[in-house]
Amino acid sequence: MRIGLLGTGNVARALAHGWRAAGHDVLLGSRRPEERTGLGLPVAGLDETAAHAEVLVNATPGGVSVDLLRSIGAPALAGTLLIDVGVGLSDDFSALTHPNSSLGELIQEAFPLTPVVKTLCTMDSTTMTAPGELTEPGTVFLSGDDAEAKRTTGRLLTDLGWPESSQLDIGGITTARGQEHFAFLFMGIAGGVGSHTFNIKVVTRKSADTF
Repeated sequence: MRIGLLGTGNVARALAHGWRAAGHDVLLGSRRPEERTGLGLPVAGLDETAAHAEVLVNATPGGVSVDLLRSIGAPALAGTLLIDVGVGLSDDFSALTHPNSSLGELIQEAFPLTPVVKTLCTMDSTTMTAPGELTEPGTVFLSGDDAEAKRTTGRLLTDLGWPESSQLDIGGITTARGQEHFAFLFMGIAGGVGSHTFNIKVVTRKSADTF
């Protein structure tokens, strides 16, 4: 697939390398592409990246993501799957920029014709693209209102090394709040284990309980 990644930071680059290794056509999008040469990946402007992509990935700082997407424009994004991996945090990482909502919800509200899927925001960029290097399989979550968009996202996660058994659909886009608010627990766990490269795993009872 043609995958456009908005952003050129660690997360965008890691995902681009991972998907390119799986055979996808990747393009990084930047507001200043002329300043982002030498990354070992193709870089273009935001509009060009959006026009190129069958799937867009928001890997920009969560506090500016909605405004950045608005600069591209709703017509250019209409009908294009947007995978959102961003989390909005203050500069000192002490507060969420969307404490009573989530970035995923705000993007979906701002662009109703663009199916949004929230995923991969509960881990660092190394784990996103190399889950098999952990001591045991973990869980990656998906939130979104569009079933087909989540199926496509799931296939792209599989290409990064996430088997279907590790993927957990937790519901509509409102459940993105749980994924994003995990950021504080993530930072606490990182301090406890002395590393940002880890993941969590959903473990259920041996008997098949339902609610």
